[in-house]
Amino acid sequence: MQKIKSLMTRQGLKSPPESFSDLGAIESLRVPGKEEFRELREQATDPQAEQELINSIEQVYFSTDSFDIVKYELEKLPPVLNLQELEEYRDKLKQQQAAVSKRVADLILEKQPAYVKELERVTSLQTGLQLAAVICTNGRRHLNIAKEGFTQASLGLLANQRKRQLLIGLLKSLRTIKTLQRTDVRLSEMLEEEDYPGAIQLCLECQKAASTFKHYSCISELNSKLQDTLEQIEEQLDVALSKICKNFDIHHYTKVQQAYRLLGKTQTAMDQLHMHFTQAIHNTVFQVVLGYVELCAGNTDTKFQKLQYKDLCTHVTPDSYIPCLVDLCKALWEVMLSYYRTMEWHEKHDNEDTTSASEGNNMLGTEEMNFDRGYVKKKLEHGLTRIWQDVQLKVKTYLLGTDLSIFKYDDFIFVLDIISRLMQVGEEFCGSKSEVLQESIRRQSVNYFKNYHRTRLDELRMFLENETWELCPVKSNFSIVQLHEFKFMEQSRSPSVSPSKQSASSSSKALTLFEQYCSGGNPFEIQANHKDEETEDVLASNGYESDEQEKGAYQEYDSDSDVPEELKRDYVDEQTGDVPTKSVSRETLKSRKKSDYSLNKVNAPILTNTTLNVIRLVGKYMQMMNILKPIAFDVIHFMSQLFDYYLYAIYTFFGRNDSLESTGLGLSSSRLRTTLNRIQESLIDMEVSVDPIGPLTAAEERKEKVPSPHLSQLVVLTSGDTLYGLVERVVATESLVFLAEQFEFLQPHLDAVMPAVKKPFLQQFYSQTVSTASELRKPIYWIVAGKAIDYEQMLLLMANVKWDVKEIMSQHNIYVDALLKEFEQFNRRLNEVSKRVRIPLPVSNILWEHCIRLANRTIVEGYANVKKCSNEGRALMQLDFQQFLMKLEKLTDIRPIPDKEFVETYIKAYYLTENDMERWIKEHREYSTKQLTNLVNVCLGSHINKKARQKLLAAIDDVDRPKR
Repeated sequence: MQKIKSLMTRQGLKSPPESFSDLGAIESLRVPGKEEFRELREQATDPQAEQELINSIEQVYFSTDSFDIVKYELEKLPPVLNLQELEEYRDKLKQQQAAVSKRVADLILEKQPAYVKELERVTSLQTGLQLAAVICTNGRRHLNIAKEGFTQASLGLLANQRKRQLLIGLLKSLRTIKTLQRTDVRLSEMLEEEDYPGAIQLCLECQKAASTFKHYSCISELNSKLQDTLEQIEEQLDVALSKICKNFDIHHYTKVQQAYRLLGKTQTAMDQLHMHFTQAIHNTVFQVVLGYVELCAGNTDTKFQKLQYKDLCTHVTPDSYIPCLVDLCKALWEVMLSYYRTMEWHEKHDNEDTTSASEGNNMLGTEEMNFDRGYVKKKLEHGLTRIWQDVQLKVKTYLLGTDLSIFKYDDFIFVLDIISRLMQVGEEFCGSKSEVLQESIRRQSVNYFKNYHRTRLDELRMFLENETWELCPVKSNFSIVQLHEFKFMEQSRSPSVSPSKQSASSSSKALTLFEQYCSGGNPFEIQANHKDEETEDVLASNGYESDEQEKGAYQEYDSDSDVPEELKRDYVDEQTGDVPTKSVSRETLKSRKKSDYSLNKVNAPILTNTTLNVIRLVGKYMQMMNILKPIAFDVIHFMSQLFDYYLYAIYTFFGRNDSLESTGLGLSSSRLRTTLNRIQESLIDMEVSVDPIGPLTAAEERKEKVPSPHLSQLVVLTSGDTLYGLVERVVATESLVFLAEQFEFLQPHLDAVMPAVKKPFLQQFYSQTVSTASELRKPIYWIVAGKAIDYEQMLLLMANVKWDVKEIMSQHNIYVDALLKEFEQFNRRLNEVSKRVRIPLPVSNILWEHCIRLANRTIVEGYANVKKCSNEGRALMQLDFQQFLMKLEKLTDIRPIPDKEFVETYIKAYYLTENDMERWIKEHREYSTKQLTNLVNVCLGSHINKKARQKLLAAIDDVDRPKR
């Protein structure tokens, strides 16, 4: 009703079409029929009254549609009903209803055209909708036909094809996954085959494939498993890399390097390699030494395995020391050779990589490769020194772990030889001078050598004290290089020679040890018993080499082949040691044959067993010195002591005679005296017993000294028949000269190994000691010369001669014949001695020179004893002396006759005037005061007065004063 009321209030405002939509609101009202409409239209209506009627309608009627009007009106009825009032109220309601109906009817009529029009539209719309429904029905029918006939079939095919493709991909993925799952087995096989590059390549490919299929849950587990496998491969690769250290295999190493390159860990591999080499050195030496220690211990106790290497080395027994050292060096050689071959491999492959890189265009990859190659090269070069240092320290520890002073000489030399070979390896390996090894072996060597040398000196003293100075028969072509101890000098390439010397002396094509043994073998595979198998052949049978040579020794000098070696050699000046530039001619040799008492023996060197022992010792010392350069000075110093002691012994046995120095003849040069004093002070222990209270330093100094030797009681030097032990003197002295010659021969070899700062010692040793050996001949043979001729008898005979004769005599005095007979007897004795031992020309010359010199001085002494002498007496003196000279020249070929002027000048001085004699006295200091005084006294009265005599005696006194 509200809607109707509102509609009625707006009736004048709305158009029919707009109000047509509100018809639904009144659909519950009864629509008046045609008759009613007509009645309503026919009734005269007052719009205002009509409006008032409508307004009088209670508002409640316009409330909600659910409002119950009947109930509402019934409830309004009063308790007491009045029909009239009810009828009036009914009429009123009818009027109100009629007004409302009229108003609605008017409105309907008013909206009729719009309603009709709208109804037509609705009908048209209904028709359109029916058409659309038909179209839709047809469309759906056609769509169903299309769906069933085309779309569903084609799209189904496409869907199936797509599904098929997905399944094929899935199948491929599943097959790949299956392959990946089976990769472990193949990887294990490849690792067993040591195909590390293939295994890594496969693993990396699997990892790449696994990352592609990581959306599968099973693949995530596989991926982690592959990563574990790759790490396992790296561990096995590291183990494979460690195997390179002991036995380098080029194919094996190539695989390992390729594998590391695939991993991109070339630098890491190099770091690991050096760590493995260091570990290999440690493990190798420990296992070698441990094996020998356990073997010698003879039990299975594991206590040695827990020891440190340094402590383990102290348990090596002396018997197993050398085999263990050899095996140690062999094992270390294998490690160094592997490193050497590793470097060779990298150099070769670096060149190949450079060539391949120059052909390629991948600049980034080339730069990275060059960086890796440079790193590897530097690492390898630096590793050379590190590895050699490790080797040195290990061997040093082994060397110092045992006291080598108790070793035999040959064993110790063998140890030095091994270490020398090892140092050569070190120099070729990295150019190292092996200071660590040198210092350790120097310490051992000095310690060993001091004990060894001390023992050898004591032995030498024992040899000298038991030496009877018999000739040791050796062949004429004897040379010290024929002895075993000097064989090392003949070897063109001895392990004793330092590599630097070898490289200097050998050609550039000489192979290094690494090149020699690269393909196999070991430089330390040498026998401990390294002596030459051949025997020495230096001794002659019974002093002769053969019957033919014995015969030839007595023959004339028909050819140069018959000339003894001593005579073929140039003469050596006794004082200077210089050799004349001109050789001695055959004629001179023939003229001098009488003076050489060697014709009855082949010209073999004169030496004794002791000399031979000293030479052998020198050879042994040189072996040690050549093997170990750092102790060269110590060895040469000890070697010089051998010579010093031998020289001192010869001097002590045969040349010491204090009366010789009083002669004033200078038989012992100042250089010889200085040398002998030096030897006595530095080497000879002059004390009988050690003073225990003395200072420690003095006791240690005495340790270095040796007691003075004593001549064997079997050697007799007092018999005139043997020319006072001339045989022994010749053998002893000439053996010393021979020893000096051998030292001269060895000087270049000693000089080559002597440290530069110590070379002055060597030069001084040769200039002041070795060169003085021949000077000992004078004092030693002077003793023989002084006793061989009876000079006292000659003085007695001269004293019986009258020199104040008045007429010139034509016959010489008998003392001259007596003296010549003495010389003839001396000559015979020399011949007898020469049957036992060859007397070299220098020796016979010195003997004759000494005898003649003593004879001439005895003659002057005899003339000086004359109380009275005339001019004719002086002429007789000259006649006697000339007769002596003439006969003497037939016995000896020494020219000029020694001290000839000494006699002649003294005789002629008799005729000098006072002034000339005074000057003569001052100039001739070689005469004694007695001789000069006698000369003045004899001349007194003849041509010198007493005043002149006093003056001349004063001059003699002035000359004599400086001598005192």
